[in-house]
Amino acid sequence: MVTISSPEALREFRKGLLSKRDPNTPRVSICAGSGCLALGAQDVISAFTEELKKQGLDAEVETRGTGCPGFCERGPVVVMYPEEICYLQVTPEDVEEIVTTTIKNKKVVDRLLFEDPATGKRIAQESEIPFYKNQERRLICDNIKIDSKSMDDYLAIGGYSALAKVLSQMSPEQVLEEIKKSNLRGRGGAGFPAGIKWEGARNAPDDVKYVIVNADEGDPGAFMDRALLEGNPHSILEGLIIGAYTIGAKEGYVYVRQEYPLAVENLQLAIELAEQYGFLGENILGSGFDFKVIVHRGAGAFVCGESTALMTALEGRVGEPRPKYVRSNIKGLWEKPSVLNNVETWANVPLIINNGADWFTQIGTDKSKGTKIFALVGKINNTGLVEVPMGISLRDIIYNIGGGIPGGKKFKAIQTGGPSGGCLPEEMLDLKVGFDELTAAGSMMGSGGMIVMDEDTCMVDVARYFIDFLADESCGKCVPCREGLRQMQKILTRITKGEGKADDLDTLQDLAEVARDASLCALGKSAANPLLSTLRYFRNEYEAHINHKRCPALSCKDLTSYYIEPEKCKACLLCFKKCPAGAIDGAKKKIHVIDQEKCIKCGICFDVCPERFDAVKKISGEEIPPPLDEEKRTIVRKSKEK
Repeated sequence: MVTISSPEALREFRKGLLSKRDPNTPRVSICAGSGCLALGAQDVISAFTEELKKQGLDAEVETRGTGCPGFCERGPVVVMYPEEICYLQVTPEDVEEIVTTTIKNKKVVDRLLFEDPATGKRIAQESEIPFYKNQERRLICDNIKIDSKSMDDYLAIGGYSALAKVLSQMSPEQVLEEIKKSNLRGRGGAGFPAGIKWEGARNAPDDVKYVIVNADEGDPGAFMDRALLEGNPHSILEGLIIGAYTIGAKEGYVYVRQEYPLAVENLQLAIELAEQYGFLGENILGSGFDFKVIVHRGAGAFVCGESTALMTALEGRVGEPRPKYVRSNIKGLWEKPSVLNNVETWANVPLIINNGADWFTQIGTDKSKGTKIFALVGKINNTGLVEVPMGISLRDIIYNIGGGIPGGKKFKAIQTGGPSGGCLPEEMLDLKVGFDELTAAGSMMGSGGMIVMDEDTCMVDVARYFIDFLADESCGKCVPCREGLRQMQKILTRITKGEGKADDLDTLQDLAEVARDASLCALGKSAANPLLSTLRYFRNEYEAHINHKRCPALSCKDLTSYYIEPEKCKACLLCFKKCPAGAIDGAKKKIHVIDQEKCIKCGICFDVCPERFDAVKKISGEEIPPPLDEEKRTIVRKSKEK
């Protein structure tokens, strides 16, 4: 194993690597991120290895398992280089055809290409697929190009060149000024300027200081940090080492979720390789700077995403937040100056050092610069990770990248910022995505979750769901959060059951405002966002639940019933046979009827009724017509009926 002892040695080593790598060499890159692995990517990788060997191509073609490229809806994803042909939803059974057709005969397997739903056109190149074409991919673009377990792959794309530049050409003060000039804001939620945070720690008088990576990522449906840790862990380490050099830290920590086994595995390997190559440890690149990194696995508490709770957990105590009378960059981990940023923030640091702050600030809004990675999920055609420039509109993300709403349904709302984020309606679709813009609209950037909802979503139930989650995750240390969330949870549950009272909305507003203003930490202060934003933009739905005992979206179980339209019922017996409660009365040539007393509202009848019949309907309870008499229920089939 080579140990690189200076920036000059790194340049020579990189030159040697590149001299042995022909960019025109055929290469198969297969996504081996958690999402694609769950869809069978490992079997696809094995199939390529075996098929290339079988056809005598294993010495000519490289096979590489890589990180997540983002298009999770269509995994496993395979990209063929140098042509950049992107195949989607590849199975082991497709591999022989790919090897024979694409590698040997230089032709494309049309059926595995992306098909543009708007034009019906097949698109071969990854960069031309609308999902990718409309993004600005600076951080996750390398995921599909490199093997996350290979140091040489990272070095070949310029890895650790920013660290070498910093240690050989820049003083800590110069690095700090470049980060401040870039206006890099923390991507973990609050959006605090990284340069100001670093400056406070650097100027603190203590000799012992720490840098920390927040990889807790507890938001349901969010996996931005996981994808970076799995696919390109060295980019985070490089940023962390630069941050440590800047503030004068000798030790750093990565606090990562226990539920991310592949991320932990790849991160641990990256640390070991960085130590072997000389990028971690003593006298890094001959600079005299020493630094080590320790991985700490979190136990899965959502509140540990909050900075002080995370540091308390690192200290070996229960992960509870503490008052911020003094900021953690002055007194943080073990009462020492500590800089905590999330995975995405640290990964941006090498890009800023290599390209300059002016390059970083070329895109974005006045106060939000660079790009942001979002987990785009929910009622959207193209789910996955998207990296977009700050300042892009929500409309562009949902329709140009996400491909719109499935099934021709109407868009209703998008929640940004995870469980503590707000829900924004259709009239806010042209809102620019930025820290301050989202906050002003009643939501937040958060760590980057985006959940799209369609017309079938009940916004009261959405608020109940997230308040329920946050009530469970509250540490219980302060009364406004602990008791306020519990009371909000109870009231919202009553409303969704049709038991709401006239004064419930005023009570909810008061509880939410007290929790926001008086809670100890950011969890409690932001926990009311789902409630406050839905009250602000969807108050009519709350009023329908309370005043009319009706759920406009026909989503709340207690306010929704199922009814069989006599004119459309074909007496096919499907719903009759599948009903688990025996609530459907029917027979051949006899219109089926649902006994509302027996119905448990499971919706199975609605699901199994053939689409061509469309006989079972979801309706509000008060809309149920009176039952038919026996004579009208009897069907006399005519000979022309099928």
